[in-house]
Amino acid sequence: MTTMTATTDNEATTSLHDVRRATQTFPLAGRAKDLVGSLIDSSTSLLASQSHDIVRFAMGSPADEAVPAEEFRQIAGEILDNSSFTYGATEGEPRLLQLLVDYLATTPDPSSHERLVITTGGMQGLDLACKLFVDPGDLVVVESPTYTNGSATALSYGAQLLEIPTDEDGMLVDQLEDLVSHTHKTPKAIYTIPTFQNPSGVTMSEERRRELLRLAHKWGSVIIDDDPYGLLRFAGTDIPTFQTLSPQDPLLFSVRTFSKILAPGWRVGWVDADPALRQLLINGKQAMDTCTNVPNQHIVAEYIARGGLEDHLAGLRTLYRERKDAMVESIRTHLGDRVTTTDPEGGFFLWVTLQGEFAEIDTRELFERALADGVAFIPGPALSPGGRFRNAMRLCFASSTPARIDEGIRRLTGTLETMAREAG
Repeated sequence: MTTMTATTDNEATTSLHDVRRATQTFPLAGRAKDLVGSLIDSSTSLLASQSHDIVRFAMGSPADEAVPAEEFRQIAGEILDNSSFTYGATEGEPRLLQLLVDYLATTPDPSSHERLVITTGGMQGLDLACKLFVDPGDLVVVESPTYTNGSATALSYGAQLLEIPTDEDGMLVDQLEDLVSHTHKTPKAIYTIPTFQNPSGVTMSEERRRELLRLAHKWGSVIIDDDPYGLLRFAGTDIPTFQTLSPQDPLLFSVRTFSKILAPGWRVGWVDADPALRQLLINGKQAMDTCTNVPNQHIVAEYIARGGLEDHLAGLRTLYRERKDAMVESIRTHLGDRVTTTDPEGGFFLWVTLQGEFAEIDTRELFERALADGVAFIPGPALSPGGRFRNAMRLCFASSTPARIDEGIRRLTGTLETMAREAG
């Protein structure tokens, strides 16, 4: 355990040293200091470097067995035999765009060609939103806790972030106006993950969505509506989306992805925005990558064209409900009232808060100890720009079987109990 902690600390120290050396050596742009990176993404490399067995609750990734890999391999073989390997249209391959329009027509959020641009995953959609709307010093509202990569993207464009607390019904919109008033600014953008939020798993109520729309229009703020999980509801009742509540709203910028419902490695997503923004989106994307990976777009398009997407989604909902229930039950069995958890109706995540004898344990320190004991998660402070939630953590239930979930919670409990005894 000592060796594992030392190794991790050395990596962090080396990384900090490299950043300082770069700052002293190179004529960096002012924005470079705000490139904070992502502990979530960094955990992929960290876990790959470990040689012992680890139950992986850290990355928000679909289960390996939830990816239709054999069908993808078959489609990929056919596509690669017949595909062109030149550049594609920046806005997306025409066939994928048409199939996406057709599919969205069957959902609560129909769209049209002039509103859609295919992106390199959802992250590029967030980057394009910030590129279009955020100037240095602009106020951007984020949920607290929030998705690290989303807040980091806003910071990379010089945003001033305002964290708004959440509860079981999502962002506390009733506090938003007062908290904004103390900044003496109006928000340029409001970043929200309204449905099965990352990291908490909670869903914003309809009442709060309506009030957020009202405030956005009062301030002229863009709502960056990041919804990777909305198609993965496995319990409860659908809540109207922002687009349903305010159709064709120019202040809505919706970011979507195939990463959570097909496979993250394809890096294919889309944005849905006012048609007046489309050329600016194309211009902005051309300054990034010219076009999203063309063969990957063709593979995703062919998978949709074969008509299995709805059955696939139904299977995911069943699978993820079983895993969420397994994690909730395992936490109840092993940890009892020493923690509290959210209880999402879809998506990938539980938010766990330590209390009682565990209340003073810092989950950043717990991360090091638990990793050595064979379980990984994301500490709460990594999911707050201000480093809040030292006694909380995000657990992903989607990527582990019920048996592995129980083993991981058992290991985590053992680490917590050891740390509590040492502190006592």
